[in-house]
Amino acid sequence: MSARRYYIENPEKIMMEYDPQGDILYIDFAGSEQEADEEILSEDGDVAFRIREGRILSIMVMNFSRKAGFYPS
Repeated sequence: MSARRYYIENPEKIMMEYDPQGDILYIDFAGSEQEADEEILSEDGDVAFRIREGRILSIMVMNFSRKAGFYPS
Protein backbone atom coordinates (compact mmCIF):
# COMPACT_ATOMS: atom_id res chain seq x y z
CA MET A 1 0.00 0.00 0.00
CA SER A 2 1.47 3.35 -1.00
CA ALA A 3 1.59 6.32 1.37
CA ARG A 4 -0.62 9.28 0.63
CA ARG A 5 0.73 12.80 0.97
CA TYR A 6 -1.20 15.82 2.17
CA TYR A 7 -0.13 19.45 2.45
CA ILE A 8 -0.97 22.63 4.35
CA GLU A 9 -1.51 25.56 2.03
CA ASN A 10 -0.71 28.46 4.41
CA PRO A 11 1.10 27.15 7.51
CA GLU A 12 1.75 30.71 8.70
CA LYS A 13 -2.01 31.29 9.14
CA ILE A 14 -2.62 28.62 11.78
CA MET A 15 -5.35 29.31 14.33
CA MET A 16 -5.65 27.17 17.45
CA GLU A 17 -8.39 26.96 20.02
CA TYR A 18 -8.64 24.74 23.08
CA ASP A 19 -11.96 23.63 24.54
CA PRO A 20 -11.21 22.72 28.18
CA GLN A 21 -14.70 21.34 28.80
CA GLY A 22 -14.44 18.85 25.92
CA ASP A 23 -10.63 18.56 26.23
CA ILE A 24 -10.29 19.14 22.49
CA LEU A 25 -7.63 21.12 20.63
CA TYR A 26 -8.79 22.56 17.31
CA ILE A 27 -6.14 23.51 14.76
CA ASP A 28 -7.44 25.41 11.75
CA PHE A 29 -5.46 26.33 8.66
CA ALA A 30 -6.39 29.68 7.08
CA GLY A 31 -10.11 29.81 7.79
CA SER A 32 -11.09 26.37 6.63
CA GLU A 33 -14.86 26.82 6.64
CA GLN A 34 -14.69 24.91 3.39
CA GLU A 35 -16.38 21.56 3.30
CA ALA A 36 -13.99 18.62 3.46
CA ASP A 37 -14.13 15.94 0.80
CA GLU A 38 -12.36 13.48 3.10
CA GLU A 39 -11.99 12.94 6.83
CA ILE A 40 -9.34 10.68 8.34
CA LEU A 41 -9.37 9.40 11.91
CA SER A 42 -6.20 8.20 13.66
CA GLU A 43 -6.00 4.55 14.71
CA ASP A 44 -6.79 5.43 18.35
CA GLY A 45 -9.68 7.66 17.27
CA ASP A 46 -8.30 10.72 19.06
CA VAL A 47 -7.13 12.77 16.06
CA ALA A 48 -9.31 13.76 13.12
CA PHE A 49 -8.03 15.37 9.92
CA ARG A 50 -10.34 17.24 7.53
CA ILE A 51 -9.00 17.25 3.97
CA ARG A 52 -10.04 18.83 0.69
CA GLU A 53 -8.25 18.03 -2.58
CA GLY A 54 -5.13 16.82 -0.74
CA ARG A 55 -4.94 19.93 1.48
CA ILE A 56 -5.33 19.63 5.26
CA LEU A 57 -8.08 22.03 6.34
CA SER A 58 -8.08 21.31 10.05
CA ILE A 59 -7.00 18.91 12.77
CA MET A 60 -8.99 18.09 15.88
CA VAL A 61 -7.20 16.42 18.82
CA MET A 62 -9.58 14.81 21.31
CA ASN A 63 -8.36 13.96 24.85
CA PHE A 64 -5.70 16.61 24.32
CA SER A 65 -4.51 16.84 27.93
CA ARG A 66 -3.75 13.11 28.00
CA LYS A 67 -1.99 13.24 24.63
CA ALA A 68 0.07 16.27 25.74
CA GLY A 69 1.01 14.57 29.01
CA PHE A 70 -0.78 16.89 31.40
CA TYR A 71 -4.21 16.94 32.99
CA PRO A 72 -6.43 19.99 33.51
CA SER A 73 -7.28 20.88 37.11
